[in-house]
Amino acid sequence: MNISITECPRDAMQGIHAFIPTEEKILFLNALLKVGFPVLDAGSFVSPKAIPQLADTAEVFRKINWQDSKSKLLAIVANKRGAEEAVATDGVEFLGFPFSVSETFQMRNTNSTIAESYNRVAEIQELCVRFNRKLMVYLSMAFGNPYGDPWNAELVCKQALRMKEAGIRYIALADTTGVSTNEGITGLFETLLPELPEIQVSAHLHALPGSVVPKLEAAWNAGCRYFDTAIRGFGGCPMASDDLTGNMATEKVVDWAEAKNYTSGLDLQAFEAAQKIAVRLFNTYQ
Repeated sequence: MNISITECPRDAMQGIHAFIPTEEKILFLNALLKVGFPVLDAGSFVSPKAIPQLADTAEVFRKINWQDSKSKLLAIVANKRGAEEAVATDGVEFLGFPFSVSETFQMRNTNSTIAESYNRVAEIQELCVRFNRKLMVYLSMAFGNPYGDPWNAELVCKQALRMKEAGIRYIALADTTGVSTNEGITGLFETLLPELPEIQVSAHLHALPGSVVPKLEAAWNAGCRYFDTAIRGFGGCPMASDDLTGNMATEKVVDWAEAKNYTSGLDLQAFEAAQKIAVRLFNTYQ
């Protein structure tokens, strides 16, 4: 049985205050490109004022060895301007747009309402079709939110189905602040997956170290086969809160898959080398 793991160095790097030099980012991404992740969430075409750490994404993408890798590059965008920059950048195959189930977080994250964000999705999808790119919509706050905004599984499903109607074929259920429970993860995937048989639905879960495997298994047992992770669980969304819960640790997911004899398709020696670079990088720049 296969498991698909998307590595998310963009998510890992974006909250770090000390600027990671461009050459260091290139070294790190080149190491990750050798591992064989199907998708590498590697950069962001958003305002440098919002995410200053990733202001050099265009330069980084020009200089990394994406041509020699089977990994597809994904870049986050928040509006049409960012999408235009992304589709004009060689190597970018996926554009990722964060669409929140929470009105409060949508304003914090993209400075647009949910209603306005529907229009942004349509504009970005049109660009993706025209330039032969793919749009991944992240349904952020999919498992609840800390703002008291309305949330239930039916609301998440409604937004997912609306994305399907807009032509989106890649959706990630994102637990932006780590509020999901095992039962909630299972319930949402069991509800949504039968409604979207032709859509690739991923799990972008944030978790404390001890809850990585239980959350992973909750999604897996509900039928999810696509997971977003980051080495050592680094990262989180700086627009969400000051008290961040990290990403699912890639090495924990890989170890779990290996123990189950599931196939990830990753080069484990290359992965070990990339881990060493990641640890050095994130210990140096904090």
